[in-house]
Amino acid sequence: MRQLTLDLLPASPPSLDNFVPGGNAETVAALTEWLAGSQPDSTFCLYGEAGCGKSHLLQASGFVQVDAARNPALAGVTAVEALAVDNIEQLDEDGQIALFALFNQMKMAGYRLLTAAAQPPAHLALREDLRTRLGAGLIYRLLPLTDDQKSAAIAALARERALKLSPEMINYLLRHAPRDMRILTLLLVAIDEYSLEQKRPVTLPLLRELLNETKPLDC
Repeated sequence: MRQLTLDLLPASPPSLDNFVPGGNAETVAALTEWLAGSQPDSTFCLYGEAGCGKSHLLQASGFVQVDAARNPALAGVTAVEALAVDNIEQLDEDGQIALFALFNQMKMAGYRLLTAAAQPPAHLALREDLRTRLGAGLIYRLLPLTDDQKSAAIAALARERALKLSPEMINYLLRHAPRDMRILTLLLVAIDEYSLEQKRPVTLPLLRELLNETKPLDC
């Protein structure tokens, strides 16, 4: 069985330009303004369900990146001019203390903190003083893409790779593959490579064959 790995990611890194906004145009506009320094708030929190694009936007910010899912204690993290902390709900006790201290240091220095979580700060199981501080900044929800928006995004990404995917193939992909846009993007890369490897055009039978042989990563 094939396994999609991170080395199959598209060459272009996450950016504001290649983010598919769907119903999040207002949120993306607000984040863009904040990143440009036109907002006085020192913190910006994005929240929403898995797969809605939080990590993409944090990486697109260009800030120093920290993922609390991998570093729940924030070990080695120091106050920097621009810091992005993903999955803040997964901070352990030491990590919450560390982020509280970082928040105060960065606010005093005029630095900026970008965070992401599954829920708004007020609903997270964090220490009260940290929730209060994160909740005092800008907070925006990211909505997941609808099926129609995902179809349009897949079609656009396929065109960029010169892949000819029919509406039937896109619908099949949405029915039988994980619905996370990052994994769907990985699958487009895999389809392209598999087609070249097999020296066969991209067809519905080839797509079925690839999906039957592929074990997508949890991303």
